[in-house]
Amino acid sequence: MAKEVNAVAAELRESFGKGAARKLRVLGMIPAVIYGHGTEPVHVSLPAHRIGLLLRRTNMILELDIAGKKQLVLVKDVQKDPVKYIIEHIDLIVVRKGEKVQVDVPVHLTGETFAGTIADLENKSLLLEVEATDIPERIVVSVEGLEDGAQIHASEIELPAGAALISDPEILVIYVYTPRGEDEEEAETEVITAGTPAATPAA
Repeated sequence: MAKEVNAVAAELRESFGKGAARKLRVLGMIPAVIYGHGTEPVHVSLPAHRIGLLLRRTNMILELDIAGKKQLVLVKDVQKDPVKYIIEHIDLIVVRKGEKVQVDVPVHLTGETFAGTIADLENKSLLLEVEATDIPERIVVSVEGLEDGAQIHASEIELPAGAALISDPEILVIYVYTPRGEDEEEAETEVITAGTPAATPAA
């Protein structure tokens, strides 16, 4: 599925530092910087409420309107307050239609494994190379009917159309196993204890 491009009105800013950033946030704006393609960094402010809604999805492409000029950007990094969880700053990368970018795309499991087994997601995302305006929201992998011991590596996953795998093809993404019950664990502990030599009294 093509990544939706969202229009956002941005304002150029000339004041920097923590104090200036704090004033922007009071006004409902978020400081951000745009860079890439050999251009000088451009400092802007973005509407906090709208950006907060858009950033619920990963790898968001934005179409900024900066003083009447359109600019496509990819959200690269979002810095949040560790206590209040509010967005403090955003890094944006200039992108152009048709160009390739490398992004981490989350893996989503679908289906049910064989009865009594669990599918463990060893790697929650894969690094892909895709067109900037066609970034998939997620990679869907079916685990339907997989039995104990089944493994799925990155190279075995069907990628969205137009995507190329950058992650190591051999990395383990999904592992199916049967969880051990408490009785089995207790029995194993008893065996280990029974096989442990008794301590020899000191002379």
